[in-house]
Amino acid sequence: MPISKVPLPVLRFAPSPTGSLHLGGLRTALFNHLFAKKHGGKWILRIEDTDKLRFVHGAVDNIRQSLEWAGLEYDYGLRLEGTTRNHLYREYANKLIQNGHAYHCFCTASHLSDVRDKLKKLGSNATYDKACLHLSEEEVARRKRAGEKYVIRLNDAVIPSRSTPADLIFGTLKDAHNSLPTDPILHKSDGFPTYHLASVVDDHEMGITHVLRGEEWLPSLPLHLDIYTCLGLSAPHFAHLPLLLNSDGSKMSKRKGDVSVTDYINKDWMAPAVLNWLALAGWGVGSASETGGVERKEAPASTDMLTLDELIEKLDLSALTSRRTILDPKKLEVINKKHLQRLWSSLDKRFENHSEALAKLNIKEILLAVKDRLRNINELPSMLEFLFEYDAPSSSDKAPPSTEAKVDPKRHSEVLSKYIEAINLVRSNGLVWDELTIRTIEDMREEKDELVLLRRALTGKKTGLPLVTTMLLLGQDETLRRLTNSFQWTGVII
Repeated sequence: MPISKVPLPVLRFAPSPTGSLHLGGLRTALFNHLFAKKHGGKWILRIEDTDKLRFVHGAVDNIRQSLEWAGLEYDYGLRLEGTTRNHLYREYANKLIQNGHAYHCFCTASHLSDVRDKLKKLGSNATYDKACLHLSEEEVARRKRAGEKYVIRLNDAVIPSRSTPADLIFGTLKDAHNSLPTDPILHKSDGFPTYHLASVVDDHEMGITHVLRGEEWLPSLPLHLDIYTCLGLSAPHFAHLPLLLNSDGSKMSKRKGDVSVTDYINKDWMAPAVLNWLALAGWGVGSASETGGVERKEAPASTDMLTLDELIEKLDLSALTSRRTILDPKKLEVINKKHLQRLWSSLDKRFENHSEALAKLNIKEILLAVKDRLRNINELPSMLEFLFEYDAPSSSDKAPPSTEAKVDPKRHSEVLSKYIEAINLVRSNGLVWDELTIRTIEDMREEKDELVLLRRALTGKKTGLPLVTTMLLLGQDETLRRLTNSFQWTGVII
């Protein structure tokens, strides 16, 4: 008997470009990443640019840059604009009309307002009187020709029976149909779909198997499952991440502290620490008890230090609490400190033969200096090799092999003399050796090759950190010493 293969999971993170990415969004992206990598699947960045009224210029770039800073590498990304996919959404809406699960509604806003008031006075939970439900095809066609605006509504009276699948975090859910509006709108009068129809169609078309999203979408789950059922489609598995709260238990907002990922980037928090902090918020208690016959893995403590790979290994959605979770900034401080200590230990191990020189460095200053080039914290040791493993020039007239190019002695000598003189002038004038001073020196360049020659003299390499950063980390004395020694490559002694 052939063994059927279980399809690998495909997930999506689907933010709207209505502002900068906030912590809740980053947390959602993180769990999509963790789940996909844990189970050998993929996750997609799907930017849903379908609401032109709320679009914020620069938001798309902010979302991508925030994910890049965090080191969350999606398998592929796309930007969905409503105008490019409207035909697809319309096709699915028409299918619902044809099978009797949806209908055209021409009711005006004023009529709908009057209907809601009347129903409310009667003590009804309904929000619409289904006035357009039984319009004939001829009447619908006539009103369309007359240019009347219309929406497409789901007919909630003929939803096929279905079961409610257990949420991967919240477990068994109660039927929440009573919280839905009567005959929810699927397609708006402006020709665009509602989010509810669009998300179902997009998830189906892209083969999404698991939807991990915020708790705020939990009330919409019955509607989404109804749409899947009415279209005759299999629904994906759902997991809703509980909301994050401020320290006082209130909902996170811009008025009550940092909520944008950009805030944490600008304040130089370590990306691995922020991910660590977000992942452990609400991970559960440290217990290996059995629930429902399934043994749960022991949950980490809320300030345990875990790398992204360790988070992937330990991920267990069933261990996440379904309660809303306070995001404590003090825990981030503890976790960030642990990551800094771990980073320093890795540097200490990598450069164990240079422990004395390493002890003189300030890790925070180094991180501030290289943060714009550091995509992943694991890149730091190789990025800093030039500080410790610089091959000082010998008395021969050959440059170190690592420069991989011949240097014209006369040109090299001219460039070195020019910048050595400038650095000596800085020293004699008692100027502070900082970024501003070094940039002034760098701005003396007249030809493109000057910075290349300087980098080779200072690091023995063609590429690396920006020259200003390199000279800042080396310090004034070491910069001057290396430039002076590199004259030996040309046979010139000063």
